[in-house]
Amino acid sequence: MRMDLKIFLSWSCVSFFLLRAAHGDMSYSFPEEMKRGSVVGNIAKDLGLQTGAMSTRRARIDTEESDKRYCDINLAQGELIVAERIDREGLCGKKASCILKQELVLENPLELHRISLHIQDINDNSPVFKDKKINLEIHELAGRGARFVIEEAHDADVGQNAVQQYSLEKNDNFILAANGNTVELVLNKEIDREKQKEINLLLTALDGGSPRRSGTVMIHVTVLDANDNAPVFSQAVYEASLPENSPLDTVVLTVSATDADEGVNGDVTYDFGHVDDEVMKIFSIDSKSGEIRVTGAVDYEVKRSYEIRVKAKDGLGLSSYAQVIISITDINDNAPVVSLKSLTNPIPEDTPAGTEVGIINVQDRDSGNNRQVRCSVQQNVPFKLVPSIKNYYSLVTTGQLDRELVSDYNITITATDEGSPPLSSSKTVQLSVADINDNPPVFEEQSYSAHVSENNKPGSTLCSVSARDPDWRQNGTVIYSLLPGEVNGASVSSYLSVNGDTGVIHAVRSFDYEQFRSFKVHIMARDNGSPPLSSNVTVSVFISDVNDNSPQILYPAPEGSSFMTELVPKAAHGGSLVSKVIAVDADSGQNAWLSYHIVKATDPGLFTIGLHSGEIRTQRDISESDSMKQNLIVAVKDNGQPSLSATCAMYLLISDNLAEVPELKDISYDEKNSKLTSYLIIALVSVSTFFLTFIIIILGVRFCRRRKPRLLFDGAVAIPGAYLPPNYADVDGTGTLRSAYNYDAYLTTGSRTSDFKFVSSYNDNTLPANQTLKKSLSDFAEAFGELDGCSEKDSHKPD
Repeated sequence: MRMDLKIFLSWSCVSFFLLRAAHGDMSYSFPEEMKRGSVVGNIAKDLGLQTGAMSTRRARIDTEESDKRYCDINLAQGELIVAERIDREGLCGKKASCILKQELVLENPLELHRISLHIQDINDNSPVFKDKKINLEIHELAGRGARFVIEEAHDADVGQNAVQQYSLEKNDNFILAANGNTVELVLNKEIDREKQKEINLLLTALDGGSPRRSGTVMIHVTVLDANDNAPVFSQAVYEASLPENSPLDTVVLTVSATDADEGVNGDVTYDFGHVDDEVMKIFSIDSKSGEIRVTGAVDYEVKRSYEIRVKAKDGLGLSSYAQVIISITDINDNAPVVSLKSLTNPIPEDTPAGTEVGIINVQDRDSGNNRQVRCSVQQNVPFKLVPSIKNYYSLVTTGQLDRELVSDYNITITATDEGSPPLSSSKTVQLSVADINDNPPVFEEQSYSAHVSENNKPGSTLCSVSARDPDWRQNGTVIYSLLPGEVNGASVSSYLSVNGDTGVIHAVRSFDYEQFRSFKVHIMARDNGSPPLSSNVTVSVFISDVNDNSPQILYPAPEGSSFMTELVPKAAHGGSLVSKVIAVDADSGQNAWLSYHIVKATDPGLFTIGLHSGEIRTQRDISESDSMKQNLIVAVKDNGQPSLSATCAMYLLISDNLAEVPELKDISYDEKNSKLTSYLIIALVSVSTFFLTFIIIILGVRFCRRRKPRLLFDGAVAIPGAYLPPNYADVDGTGTLRSAYNYDAYLTTGSRTSDFKFVSSYNDNTLPANQTLKKSLSDFAEAFGELDGCSEKDSHKPD
């Protein structure tokens, strides 16, 4: 058999041909039983496509009504190849033409080409008789020419490969008469039971294939008394209609045959003629009644009709045949089947509306209205089905996708047929949306504020910024950076730094509130997408003050720089303004709130100082018993935590004019903290003594008549009433300098270390200072000379 198959295949390969059908259909013809992988034809060439196009367009073979795919495509070569063993007899039975319907699907754009595969028969089956032995009982009185029907042989092949002729073993009594499917044994010579009770004949059936195949059966003839009549069927052909899925034991139809003989010769029994095993599994016949019943599953989608040969036989072996045709009717017993043929997954979220993302195929194995199908998609997804070719649908988008809102879709496709009652099925397609970088980072706040105390440590954390990016993976990874800028003329990066991963902002240096109190920087949040997207936010840094500056005393001058003296009239009443301590603090707020305290005084009960104004006033009226020289040590404190302070010395002279003042240099003797001042005083006293002596001798007589007060000054140094150093504010009531008071300071030429201060004020409580004089150096010399002259004259009066 294998040798015959090879010979036929060699012959068949030469006969391959391609038939171009209308509407792009293609037809290929090739023999059955070809090996897997055998080439049937080149589809790419037949369609006029490049070989590589089969792969790029996702070419594939789909079947129409069967889940089994007999052919496939070699995408590399564009060839149609055999995928499964093809048995023509198993697929088509005795049909003269065996055609398999396949579909070629191409995408981008979607194309559907129908392929008809014509399966050619090869002589791979030998003729087979139903029974291995045929028993005939022939009466010895049978005359010459009597005919006895023999059941024909069956060959699964068709056409020339089916049974073509019969031959009977040579014998003396019988010859063979064959006409189509009718095979008769003809009595050529009368038989004599007394001579021969049994006769064995060998019947051979031959097909027309190359090489020819054959089958044999032994006919055993028993010589009996005469049986004149064979059974006769009421109809030559019986037809019945049977719904599929009919229950078991359902009566399909009843055949009937009668025999004119009597007794045993007239008893008729029924049986199937030569039928395949499939029919034997589905139907049975009652040998007595002739009822054909259902014994197996009847499925319209498997086979739509059956042709059965039924035999009626009498008691002595005479038989006749009738044809039974059973047509299977369809019922709606198959729900539609939804198949996903192609799917682009995932799809970018910027996919425009109307884009095809998948191809759906719907099949219903029923027929007629039961086969008509409607497809739909649930309403809450941005997708729809668009009918395409035949039973194909395109799944397309209907709106804009946004992965940040919905990242995955479960699309349920429902198919419902037109049967009664209708059947439906559904399939869920899972589709993911791929992220694109369409969202910039968004800060959680519109602006940020950071508060830091001055003198902070470098590297300390000020605050943190946070931005969110709803995109995915690298598109949603946020990196923080400091935008270029300047703060007080320096790069912003010299003041702050930001952690690129966490957004934590650190100080690079220590801040000084007295230099600047606030500044702004800009932070950028950028994602890692391509191209990257970014957004900015403003961070305001506020520097809070700490008490790191001691009060600075502007007046009187700090100890050691000059010798300042205030003149207090003897007639001063209690509460009179004597002087004022002026101080400022570079800090701000409560750190700059100053308070004044007298920490040491020559007479503690004589003077008091305003707690916040720094004004020194008398507590009581000045009496004759009060010391002319009053020394005050004043402390100025701020309100910080901890509090910082500064001290100064205030020298007061209780006198109406300078003439009553003894040696001014004695006042400075209380200053024991400066050796330099002592040395200067000694030097000045020596020079002054020599100078005064010389002046007294030369000018004594000239100025003796003048009795005016001798006040010797060589110039005036004025302290502006509203003078404030840089960075200091004029805050009323906090102890800083107020413009309500004017002070004049004068440096004496005698000591060069002591200043006399006369107070003039717009306050009613301020003492008048009419004695304030401004003298030049020459005036000082004249006055000093007259004083000496008068002294000399007074000393000579007694003489």
